[in-house]
Amino acid sequence: MKRDTFQCRVYYEDTDLAGIVYYANYLKFIERARSEWVRNIGFDQNVLRNDFGIVFAVRKVEADYIKAAKFDDLLTISTELISKTRVRLKLNQDIYRDNYLIFKAVLDIVSIDRSGVLVKLPNVIFDKFT
Repeated sequence: MKRDTFQCRVYYEDTDLAGIVYYANYLKFIERARSEWVRNIGFDQNVLRNDFGIVFAVRKVEADYIKAAKFDDLLTISTELISKTRVRLKLNQDIYRDNYLIFKAVLDIVSIDRSGVLVKLPNVIFDKFT
């Protein structure tokens, strides 16, 4: 399935005193990449929420911290859809520095309504995730 990429720079605020990225910030980086991935597919998440009553939530994440990112690194985050059902998307998200893999994650994303109940994706949305 199609892979999407997003780049971001590591800022001082992302690091600890040693200039190494704090572990939780990798989750922020992949969140930004997922938001851009959804946008690049052609969805405005505000429209999904307001017109369809659907939001996406992370149900599960498996993270593998391979190498540390550091202050001022330029990171490339790839997002790839592995599988999909009407209520769940399974994604691979990898972070690279200079074409070297430094972080890997596998995520289960679910579609929910505003009250947190699982909802099926309508065909017009489901079909765009290829």
